[in-house]
Amino acid sequence: MGFHKKSYGRFHGRVFLLGASENDASLVITELTLEDYGKYKCEIIDGLEDGTGVVTLDLQGIVFPYFPRLGRYNLNFHDAEKACQDQDAIVASFDQLYDAWRGGLDWCNAGWLSDGSVQYPITMPREPCGGKDTVPGVRNYGMRDKERNRYDVFCFTSNYKGRFYLLIHPTKLTYDAAVQACRKDGAELAKVGQMYAAWKLLGYDRCDAGWLADGSVRYPISRPRKHCSPTEAAVRFTGFPDKKHKLYRAYCFKAYN
Repeated sequence: MGFHKKSYGRFHGRVFLLGASENDASLVITELTLEDYGKYKCEIIDGLEDGTGVVTLDLQGIVFPYFPRLGRYNLNFHDAEKACQDQDAIVASFDQLYDAWRGGLDWCNAGWLSDGSVQYPITMPREPCGGKDTVPGVRNYGMRDKERNRYDVFCFTSNYKGRFYLLIHPTKLTYDAAVQACRKDGAELAKVGQMYAAWKLLGYDRCDAGWLADGSVRYPISRPRKHCSPTEAAVRFTGFPDKKHKLYRAYCFKAYN
């Protein structure tokens, strides 16, 4: 396949040709990241002959809606990108949101997608969400001004390179105490994306509201039951309580070395 091989940018050092045979052009990507999701074009030129192929790399993961402590509809596109990154995620693509909608995601607040459009998924049409007489679908506000317009965001994560767990502690904690308790256990206070990944990919289930790194309090339910999200499996959101006075459990995340 030639003598000169070079990788660039974020692929440097982790992409190579398999080279199982003289004419093998298989590309191997190691240490996959969320940003590696998408389509890859391969063009092979052999003298006067050439060929092109396109391969789509899909990642198993979950789409989740997100808004910060400031409240709903407070993120421009660049704020939305950072908000997802801070939660161990990326801004979801339309394809990822569409797949999530087909899987039952229903959310009545519009959010940014990676292409700069603003959309939201509805499985149960109702009056405040586009009208009760409309068909289910992904509602589309179209492309928006990335600087001036403000919405929520749909994030995507598939990262799970560590251990997510509810910290065993004799008492409930303030936010700062929860941060210190996780650190004392050799971990960090978990991020929202890490809770969603544990819930979706591992079926994590705890009926205990706990602090997360962004100051929100949530709990993951994969087995609905009385007093614990009785109607559906979900990551339940309690809110952004007062960090200094409200007491909750703590969800920690310990990254693998």
